[in-house]
Amino acid sequence: MINENEYIDYFSIDELLTEEHKLIRNAIHDWVNRSVKPIIDKHCQEHSFPQHLISEMGELGAFGPFIPEKYGGSGLDHISYGLIMQELERGDSAIRSTASVQSSLVMYPIFEFGSEEQKNRFLPDLAKGKKTGAFGLTEPNHGSDPGGMETQIIDKKSHYLLNGSKMWITNSPIADVAVVWAKDENNKVRGVIVEKGMKGFSAPEIKNKWSLRASLTGELVFDNVVIPKENILPNISGLKGPLMCLNSARYGIAWGVIGAATDCFQTALQYSKERTQFNKPIASFQLTQKKLAEMLTEITKAQLLAYRLGELKNKNIATPAQISMAKRNNVKMAIDIARESRQILGAMGIVGDYPIMRHMMNLESVITYEGTHDIHLLISGFDITGENAFI
Repeated sequence: MINENEYIDYFSIDELLTEEHKLIRNAIHDWVNRSVKPIIDKHCQEHSFPQHLISEMGELGAFGPFIPEKYGGSGLDHISYGLIMQELERGDSAIRSTASVQSSLVMYPIFEFGSEEQKNRFLPDLAKGKKTGAFGLTEPNHGSDPGGMETQIIDKKSHYLLNGSKMWITNSPIADVAVVWAKDENNKVRGVIVEKGMKGFSAPEIKNKWSLRASLTGELVFDNVVIPKENILPNISGLKGPLMCLNSARYGIAWGVIGAATDCFQTALQYSKERTQFNKPIASFQLTQKKLAEMLTEITKAQLLAYRLGELKNKNIATPAQISMAKRNNVKMAIDIARESRQILGAMGIVGDYPIMRHMMNLESVITYEGTHDIHLLISGFDITGENAFI
């Protein structure tokens, strides 16, 4: 029998975790229960972001946990990172998105491609939550095809000049630092660190979203922004750089959505035991048990997939195609479970007293960002057949 108040672990995956893994998972779990769950529906309803949580996540070590301690990180393994993302998204996808962007899309490229001066200057403050980061790749006219980007960076000898815009950027309205990808005069993609306050740099917020309402989303606009030479990421050129960042983020999502799925499942399970129709709890009906059994099966499969992918990441042998498969499978699993959970709750499933509709709406964004559902299918197809369906 499953106790809805405990971790969902039908195949005893906890036995595979180290004591450190469990301590990290439990600490984030308790923080989410204490600091996120009591306030997140209000922020979602009001279309506002609980910005005070950024410093708390920094104190918890939720930002860049895989970054070495010498740069402010915790030096943890990738399974630890996955567990952190899982517990944050159990609270809300917006909270996980903030940590995912900060960790995988801002700190990771600075650590992987940056100079020693850049690492020392930016990473410690990002790790502590003293600074917030954004990642600029997607553009108004270029989403799934980042190679078509129009943002340009021109070498002016004493400095660079940045022009263009980015769209659908998490954290942009409050970002102190943005890692932006642009094409140089030779049509090569370069990474650049843009800082708040640079003349010509603005980050307007995108409003009226039905999804990720507790997340700050916006644009990054560059109008002849002067970029110092020392703000160029020196150790990467080409699309390989941003794609490596996306692989790290997609890995975190594959774990994170398990948290959203388990929150929906646990809510539906508890409700089904308490809600009575025809003089008995709806948990006793065959159709309800079918839904719950299928949900638990899919959650368990996703957990095993994520754990094995974490082992491969720790050995540095996880392939982009494996990461794509896990992201695609696990997000689809989570959104399906959110929808089925809503069915179990009936009309109550749409109100803010329960988290299900909020998770469902959030997952409509998660299934699109960091590579759409169909793009990940084509990545798998290319890996299987050797035939590129993109060109």
